[in-house]
Amino acid sequence: MAQVKLKIDGKEVVTASDNTILMAARQAKIHIPTLCYHPRLPISGACRVCVVEVEGRPALVASCAMPVADGMVVHTKTERVLRARRLVVDLLLAGGDHNCLLCQSNGVCELQELAYELGIESFRFPIDSPGHPRDTSNAMIERDLNKCILCGRCVRACNEVQVNEVIDFGFRGGKSKIVTAWDLPYGESNCVFCGECVSVCPTGALTERQAKFRGRPWELKKVRTTCTYCGVGCQLDLNVADGKVVKVTSDYRYGPPNFGSLCVKGRFGYDFIHHPDRLKTPLIRDKGELREASWEEALGLVAKKFSEIKEKHGPDALAGLTSARCTNEENYLFQKFFRGALGTNNVDHCARL
Repeated sequence: MAQVKLKIDGKEVVTASDNTILMAARQAKIHIPTLCYHPRLPISGACRVCVVEVEGRPALVASCAMPVADGMVVHTKTERVLRARRLVVDLLLAGGDHNCLLCQSNGVCELQELAYELGIESFRFPIDSPGHPRDTSNAMIERDLNKCILCGRCVRACNEVQVNEVIDFGFRGGKSKIVTAWDLPYGESNCVFCGECVSVCPTGALTERQAKFRGRPWELKKVRTTCTYCGVGCQLDLNVADGKVVKVTSDYRYGPPNFGSLCVKGRFGYDFIHHPDRLKTPLIRDKGELREASWEEALGLVAKKFSEIKEKHGPDALAGLTSARCTNEENYLFQKFFRGALGTNNVDHCARL
């Protein structure tokens, strides 16, 4: 790949010729704020927050969409650039209901961070909230379109990454909003609730309902682990507060196999962890009734029954069924135990367990 040389804020940068100004700046550790841009999504250049000044060009350009050129000189923090960014953020704040005190995304909102970065202390324009009703028709995802900034990240994530094609832009002008087919509530749409839209939303327009009021973002401890629902091995973060998992997220920077994407089970199917009906100790049937037992007693009973069955009917009277929720190592040991210790090849596997 051919290389080009350019200057960004006086710093000489050598980068690939097919990169954008934003990519070159990030390569050089130069900060340019963004809202509609996301590394996993196709470029739209819609929000204009990332505008920069390029010498020789009369207008400011969107750095996320502008290709680099040899000899280009870029300025990212001139007063003209900062004035344009403040105007964009001022308009976004005026066009919605961005009450951070009542927002689940307080502390992880990119619009909030940008307003702070630009030193915005008051509303420049009168607030004109669209007045959309909050969509709570689904148990997993809550939509508050009054906090939507129409960046389109959720649309591109749904249509280009997951290819579910459930949501898109609807209506025109001041009535524009993100809609499902026929503008149905989320719970009545053909959404599969993978949560990809939630993961890329930069504001509080899309949030996880199950996590609401269970821990503020800065109170959550993230524990990286591997999803156990199937054998793909998706990487995810358990968000823990007070010793309990309150939500599941992922990060595109973790790379393969999922690059930050999760299915509906991986992202929202964690309520079983702390369910009151979940077994916490082994149970043994004694005189027709189940009673709690220690692991030593339970495993001893299993070993005794296995030995009795093998001695009376032969090893092929035993069979084992394992699960994709186990690790490869656990599945290997399971089949090795049945083949090596018990002497039978009656071992199978089911991804639905």
